[in-house]
Amino acid sequence: MGEGFSATYEMAESGGLKAHFKLGNITSSADMTRADFASLTRGAVVAWTRGKSEFLQTDLIEDGKPIRLEAVIFRPTGAGPFPLAVINHGSTGGGIILPTETWFSTDLANFLNDRGWIVAYPQRRGRGKSDGLYDEGYACNVDMSLGGADRALADIDAAIAALRRRQDIASAPILIGGQSRGGVLSIAYAGLHPEQVAGAVNFVGGWARESCLVASTVNHSLFERGASYPKPTIWLYGQHDTFYSIAHSRDNFAAFEKAGGRGKFLEFEAQAGQGHFVFRRPNLWSGPLDSYLKSLAAPAQR
Repeated sequence: MGEGFSATYEMAESGGLKAHFKLGNITSSADMTRADFASLTRGAVVAWTRGKSEFLQTDLIEDGKPIRLEAVIFRPTGAGPFPLAVINHGSTGGGIILPTETWFSTDLANFLNDRGWIVAYPQRRGRGKSDGLYDEGYACNVDMSLGGADRALADIDAAIAALRRRQDIASAPILIGGQSRGGVLSIAYAGLHPEQVAGAVNFVGGWARESCLVASTVNHSLFERGASYPKPTIWLYGQHDTFYSIAHSRDNFAAFEKAGGRGKFLEFEAQAGQGHFVFRRPNLWSGPLDSYLKSLAAPAQR
């Protein structure tokens, strides 16, 4: 692979291997599972991810039609029921990402599964295979931005209600988290539904990108909705973020604290242009996130 490349492997609790690769500043990881060679040569289907895509029957109605939302669900080992972790996706980046792309993070799912959580990645309306129109918007307008966020929060609430009807999910409060728009939505949701939430995890959250003149107004407004959540939250941000500078994100956190919110803001070094994607670097966040989860009430024993 060339000079400077390294690969390390560690045994996972599942019996497989966790592989970590590094070449300069570029890192990646993979989960490796033993497979029977004879079965593979007979044409067996390879399960590339443990996540299972399912449709949630929700109470949402659009144009007179019921809405199903896709969710990718990762179950830990055991019979359950398990405490639920809901992880929310970001935007399409103004069209950089196709709305039809289903978003999830295997690294985060494995991390939470290992700690007893069943993990769901709901796809909001018009995203992935979900029904309905993707209409969260990118206008640099306060009313339109907050209207899009309200629509997203309604989708998250509908997905959680549907997930709670599953027999393998415990009735305990949930862990909620997300990436980018999903991060700020998770903080806001915790403040709107504090009795339902055990903890909130914000990966580089924000709604309106900093280049919008109304970004601070919009982002402050949404984070301040989460300030009524009485428990600590955790905010995980990277330097060199092309959407939100560290100064902008720290200002959002200051507005959240000023409104009464509790939390810890962590800043990680990232290479140029990669600060928005720290969720892809579990070597950065796994230690702090593990400590945060241990500070919460322990998940219900299965």
